[in-house]
Amino acid sequence: MRWALRSRHVVTPQGKRPAAVLVAGESIEAVAAPGELPAGMEIVDAGDHVVMPGLVDPHVHVNDPGRVDWEGFETATQAAAAGGTTSIVDMPLNSIPVVTTIRALAAKRRAASGRLWTDCGFWGGVVPGNARELADMAREGALGFKAFLIDSGIPEFPAAGERDLREAMPILARLGVPLLVHAELETRVGGIERASSKYQNYLDSRPPSWEDEAVSLMMRLCRETGCRVHIVHLSSSGAMPLIRQAKREGLPFTAETCPHYLVFSSEEIGDGRTEFKCAPPIRERENREKLWEGLGDGTIDFVASDHSPCAPELKRAASGDFMSAWGGISSLQLRLPAFWAEASRRGFRPADLARLLSSAPARWAGLAGKGEIAPGRDADFVVWDPQAEYVLEPRMIRHRHALTPYLGRRLRGEIRSTYLRGRRIFDQGELHGPFGKTLKRVGAGRPGSGIHAAS
Repeated sequence: MRWALRSRHVVTPQGKRPAAVLVAGESIEAVAAPGELPAGMEIVDAGDHVVMPGLVDPHVHVNDPGRVDWEGFETATQAAAAGGTTSIVDMPLNSIPVVTTIRALAAKRRAASGRLWTDCGFWGGVVPGNARELADMAREGALGFKAFLIDSGIPEFPAAGERDLREAMPILARLGVPLLVHAELETRVGGIERASSKYQNYLDSRPPSWEDEAVSLMMRLCRETGCRVHIVHLSSSGAMPLIRQAKREGLPFTAETCPHYLVFSSEEIGDGRTEFKCAPPIRERENREKLWEGLGDGTIDFVASDHSPCAPELKRAASGDFMSAWGGISSLQLRLPAFWAEASRRGFRPADLARLLSSAPARWAGLAGKGEIAPGRDADFVVWDPQAEYVLEPRMIRHRHALTPYLGRRLRGEIRSTYLRGRRIFDQGELHGPFGKTLKRVGAGRPGSGIHAAS
């Protein structure tokens, strides 16, 4: 079926302009001027609403199978669709089993089958002793691999030491896949373990030096091995000079940050407000503003949600104890409006959002069909109103649990509709599907290994 999506504000790689996007089947056929459409073609007119490429979120914890009471593939991808996201990549924890073997990767794919409202890829994990599994997992479709340099909070996903990384990184370099790193190195500074409802005590327990030292280590190992290194959920602005240096050297070194580090600051987090707990922690206002500078100058490559939900009781709301509460923030559905509420005040434009939320993460993850409105790409779109503002209420949230620090906050940018490979999967509050497919790496370690296909 051929049809066209028309708007006065279509964001393409060349910028925002009036355009009509011609769709044939699941792909974009052409991007034309609004008056150049073939006679008789079906047209969906978005008017003054912005049409952008569907968002790509490469940092999502679905927790399925094994912990579907935290989040599952249905609720996660429905929330994604409602938030304008058309592709996610699921982290190798906190599911049961964790994805550190080829058998566990197969279990993930089975669990997702027939339950996806968006497309979904999978990361594998690097843990002590699983180096022999990495090549097979990549050949079976893992898009890359995640490692923790500190306790992950899940016993079955232990931290990888420098020796483990030195074993794994040359393998990943040969395969051409990235190593994603939770970059905190615990030192004698911090590490407060006693119960506390004071946010400042939790903040002091994970100082920015932990991140800075971890980034320094990964920069050195990246230089030695040639392995692509990606720093996930950067919260310390003190690490940005190191990242800039890595980029100047031409190292394959990238970084992401998250909306919660760009929206909130430690000064506004009250004692006992454990819904704000995440690791690394949300830091001071001055640090937040430096992260925005890093986004503006390209030090930070893109913005991912790090959607990390849990069962509500694990947030320890009754006691308000930050030290025992689960660390993670739910925001998969909210990435665009939460980010845009702050970004629009700082001079960012829809074209910047298309880059930071769509094209840059898609390109980095190797999702060749995703992230841009251009001929030959998947017909993935989000149609949204950049002027609409609203206060977030629990009834609006489609995650499994409406537990998020964004509740009661004024957000900006309303998602009107979302299209996945030419099909409308969300429209005016209604979901349609499931039409999502799993994304699988093609030819890992060989020419063309950056191409992914839906299967």
